[in-house]
Amino acid sequence: MSSIRSYRGIAPQLGDDVYIDPQSCVIGDVRLADNTSIWPMAVVRGDVNFITIGARSNVQDGSVLHVNRSTEKSPDGCPLIIGDDVTIGHKAVLHGCVIHDRVLVGMGAIILDGAIVESDVIVAAGAVVPPRKRLASGYIYVGNPVKQGRALTEDERAFFVQSSANYVLLKNEFLAELYR
Repeated sequence: MSSIRSYRGIAPQLGDDVYIDPQSCVIGDVRLADNTSIWPMAVVRGDVNFITIGARSNVQDGSVLHVNRSTEKSPDGCPLIIGDDVTIGHKAVLHGCVIHDRVLVGMGAIILDGAIVESDVIVAAGAVVPPRKRLASGYIYVGNPVKQGRALTEDERAFFVQSSANYVLLKNEFLAELYR
């Protein structure tokens, strides 16, 4: 069975130079922009709403990305929208939230329905972002439930683009290996 599957006649849409590991699963209404990468054991399931993942973003091993369907109280449901240059660490869970550009989601972090993470944010490893919480740009957020920590340093801000560039290089090496 393929790691890329349709659901109800809707197939994932892939940009240029996308890498989806054969041991991951991408299902349904999922749109992956150019140079994104989905790593082993990650699940990206756009079945009851849509998922978009921006350019040069990466979803690391064991992460789970899902959505909420529309209801009477929430006519649009909760799609999952991820911006450009986002690094989603190993075993993170993102459910029906919005992640803007240049964000690092730490390993094991959980971001829940309706939460919004503005650009240039670090969500620390193991942090839990409650439903509908908004994380302001320029800070690291820690804990369960998440709390605003200190302002980001210039080195941390530079790391966002460096991390996504590193994953673009790595996925290119994996793609080259596949097509030998």
